[in-house]
Order: sequence, then structure tokens, then C-alpha cells
Amino acid sequence: MYWCTDEVAPNDRFDYWREVRSKGLFGVTAELAREHRADFFGEFSLRQLGGAGLVELKASPYAVERSGSDIADAPGDAICVYQQLGSGGWFGGLRGSDFSIANGSFATSHTDLPYRTAPLGTGGFHLRILKIPVSIIPGQDKRMRELAPRTFGDPTLAPLLEACFVELGEASRDQGADDATSLVQALAHLALIERGIVRPGSRRGQAALRTARLAQARRLIARQLQNPHLAPTVVADELGISVRHLHMLFETAEKTFSQTVTDERLKQSRRLMREAPERLIADIAASCGFESLATYYRVFNAAYGMAPGDFRAQGSDRG
Repeated sequence: MYWCTDEVAPNDRFDYWREVRSKGLFGVTAELAREHRADFFGEFSLRQLGGAGLVELKASPYAVERSGSDIADAPGDAICVYQQLGSGGWFGGLRGSDFSIANGSFATSHTDLPYRTAPLGTGGFHLRILKIPVSIIPGQDKRMRELAPRTFGDPTLAPLLEACFVELGEASRDQGADDATSLVQALAHLALIERGIVRPGSRRGQAALRTARLAQARRLIARQLQNPHLAPTVVADELGISVRHLHMLFETAEKTFSQTVTDERLKQSRRLMREAPERLIADIAASCGFESLATYYRVFNAAYGMAPGDFRAQGSDRG
């Protein structure tokens, strides 16, 4: 689902956002001074992945409150993991625990505790929210429902959370339902590790860390595809783990390290052929890290049963 205020007349945009989107969909109360409502803009996307809802929201500045009456009208019983993507935000919680959250930072809370929030500065809101129903999180613990809004304090978790969010965001395009479910569970348990509810050395904690490190490894591979010498040692060094540990992470995945590298290079080359039909195939192959054009043709044909040029021609025919 995608929606933005461009679909509504300017004078009605904030009222529609407040009544239909904020209160009706998210169960919160939105407020904005009347003199600023004509300039209001907001957009969001919502996808159901792995039993959770992934929202990305952008909006010009306004204030949000989830009050006791909002919770009574629209109970959620879910854990939310937030990733701040804009200039920053302010949260006020149940126990006076006000805090700010900077660009790139993460926070977590339970949906059915009151809070207030507003963007810092004039940039407005830009954040991702993963809403994970408590019912799908293994190992029920009453403390899950006591999570007042709070930022993640452990800096070692931030790159793991970032990698999981990116992988989850791409799940509908490149991954299956099992991958999305494991990423959602990993994000839930990383949040519970941060809040002291799950021990890192427990079975669930270890599984979450393993899934997150695998996602991080995939992100590192994606960023270095153009390197023809991309090897396990390169990724293991960046992750700060041994090569043996890296291979153990990929043992739980469908593809080995080398298969993942090849698969990502092939997918990237297909994207480039679609996006830049005038670009030479040899140039695309080199930019994706293939050692030679002959190797690229051989691997592409083995994977898709056709030459790269035939794939490009098919795209041209459909166009």
C-alpha cells in the first residue's frame, strides 16, 4: 500500500491525514496549527512482511500523540522498532523519559503505552517503523508489554539493525517469505536483547545475531560487487569475524558465500541492462565485478538459459 496527500485537495489534506490515516490506520492523534495545514504534505508505504507491518513515512512537521483513549480505541499489542531517517525526532514517554533520536538511530517501544512525538527542526518526519505483533514472537514475556519508548544504547547493534532493515525492505523483490520471517524475528529479538529481556547467549539471542550478521555480510557484498577480487577474507575482515565464522553464517542460508556473490552480480547486471539499454554489455560485466566478458556470458547463460544480449532484447521487445 502506498498513499500520499497529493490524492486529496490541499485544504483537506491534513484533516484527511489526521482522521483517516493517523487515527484510522495508525491509532494516533495528529495535531497541526490551522495556519500551517494548507502546506501539509505526507506520504507512507505499508507492506506486510514476515507477519509484521513495515511502514516508511515522510511528512512535513506536525505533532503526534498516542493517548490512553487512542490505545483503548485501537489496541495494537505489538513491539515497534523505529529507524530515524530524517533530521531527528523527539519522543516523550509514559514516565517522563523524554529523548531525542538522531538520523540513522533506532528506538523501540510497545504500541500500547502512551507517547508523544514530533520532528526536530523543519525537516519533518522521515522514519521506518516495523510493527511486530507480540503473538508472533517466540518466548512470551510480560516485560514485552512494558517497553516505554527508548533509543538503542548499544552501538554494536546499530549496523546489525540497519542491515536487517535494508534486507527486509528488499524482501518482496529478491527474497522469499522464510527470509522475511527470519529478519522480522531477528529484529524483534535484537530489540529484546537491547532491553534486557533476551540474553545474547541464549538460543533465540544467538539466532537473531546470526541472522543479522548474515544480513550484514550480504550488504557488504552488495556494496563491493564491482571488486573482482571480492573474497571471504574481505567481508570477514570488515565484519570483524573469522573466515570460518563467515562460512558458518552462510551454512544457514540457501546459497554459499560464492554463490551469493555470483547471484548478486547477475541480478545487478540485469538491473543495469534494464536501466541503461545503451550501455555496453562488456562495461556492465566489468562494473559488476566479473573477471572477463567470457566468464560473464558463461555464468549468465548457466543461470538464465540465454545470453545477456538475448535478455536485453527481450526487454526491448516488451518495451
